[in-house]
Amino acid sequence: MNAPARAGTGLRVSLPDERLAQALGDVPPGVELLRWDMTGPAPAEDIDLVVVPYVPGNEHLRRLAGVRTRLVQAQYLGYDGVAEALPPGQVYANARGVHETSTAELALALLLAAQRGIPDYVRAGGPIAPDWYPSLADRRVLVLGQGGVGRAVEARLAPFEVELVRVARTAREGVHGIAELPELLPTCEVVIVGVPLTEDTVHLVDAALLAALPDGAIVVNVARGRVADTAAIVREASAGRLRFALDVTDPEPLPAGHELFRLPNVLISPHAGGMSSAMLPRVARLVRRQLDLLLAGAEPVNVVLRS
Repeated sequence: MNAPARAGTGLRVSLPDERLAQALGDVPPGVELLRWDMTGPAPAEDIDLVVVPYVPGNEHLRRLAGVRTRLVQAQYLGYDGVAEALPPGQVYANARGVHETSTAELALALLLAAQRGIPDYVRAGGPIAPDWYPSLADRRVLVLGQGGVGRAVEARLAPFEVELVRVARTAREGVHGIAELPELLPTCEVVIVGVPLTEDTVHLVDAALLAALPDGAIVVNVARGRVADTAAIVREASAGRLRFALDVTDPEPLPAGHELFRLPNVLISPHAGGMSSAMLPRVARLVRRQLDLLLAGAEPVNVVLRS
């Protein structure tokens, strides 16, 4: 339930932890900072800006029931499942601009590690003879998704001498549409997946998409686990035809002993795309921007849901 705008009359803000409070630094006069990690009841009935903790799942959002707010600010970029947990009368903003840098770094780290045989060196546990591996240079790289993550990945690919193929939901100048994938995929040796999870993207990376890729191609998924069909990934990886570098999986986390952990052509990280030292200062900048906008009686940025 939203409190009315009160330009210039002060603001009550709840932060989930001391680290974010310290990163936020000094706040304008009239701003009251509260601590609320959303594991217990709200510290007040009226909180203008609630910053949600960076924890898995959405159940903690149910604690907003009965709290009058002007904005609920997440620290996540994705917001799948939020609508089902968010009580009525809330305005919810995602963390666009916070995680793209770190996620793009990890996408390239996974890709470069897989291309240059780093997992083989690590698994050897001792001296190993040098061998030939595919470069990233001269590869045709398809980036699936043209949001913030996709654009950040493309910016970091620029120095690597690749041929870049951009794909989004709909075609536009310089960008192919998803409908063109059957023609594009057979010519691409690398696919980096960075689409949001929506009804349209569940199992977008399915058996047909994977079958269209050439032998030896690699798929890097830094989107959401359910964007890809795990059974199809297992079939292609078990056959040894394709390679995979996955920061996200379905289910997540994968159960201990899952077949994908045992395959040498699969590299898995634990959904750590946004988890670097780059996150905290960017969250603090976003919170400060929202704070300034609310103080001015202006509309906040990054609003993705109104319940």
